[in-house]
Amino acid sequence: MTPTTPDDADSDTLPYRACVGIALFNRQNRVWIGRRLPKWEGDGGEHLWQMPQGGIDKGETPAEAARRELREEVGTDKATIIAETSDWLTYDLPAEALGVALKGRFRGQKQMWFAMRFDGTDADIDIEDGHGEKVEFDAWRWEKLEQLPELVVPFKRGVYDQVVSAFAHIAAGNSA
Repeated sequence: MTPTTPDDADSDTLPYRACVGIALFNRQNRVWIGRRLPKWEGDGGEHLWQMPQGGIDKGETPAEAARRELREEVGTDKATIIAETSDWLTYDLPAEALGVALKGRFRGQKQMWFAMRFDGTDADIDIEDGHGEKVEFDAWRWEKLEQLPELVVPFKRGVYDQVVSAFAHIAAGNSA
């Protein structure tokens, strides 16, 4: 299949890719973020930080996908789901990424977000292996939830604002 160019992609006819996002909270109620590797020319600039996210495989529930993505991208399974968003959150790719990002097949993503409590130690995190998939991040850190929208690429900020709102009670120490 020949990939489309951004000029060939019509965002009105492309579907959203179903995927999950994970807000992994440590014991201090900080959230794990990774600095992702750029995926296309001009991708991200200084806004390369994000929480783990990824597609839902056929036959997989969103919760199963969240657990798998955590293993693949963060290199740990030491976490418990403590909350999830009540609905799908969506973002559209910018024009320059249409036909390039997400294998050129999607206009953006619809995401179910999960808050997870990290039950391990920092030594349990391994972003260098890829765990059967390509490595997504080259650095990571714990960050305050409310800081995240300023760290991500601008086209994802609306989703991150909604995630901050949905999980603010956890960051404040009122987790389920």
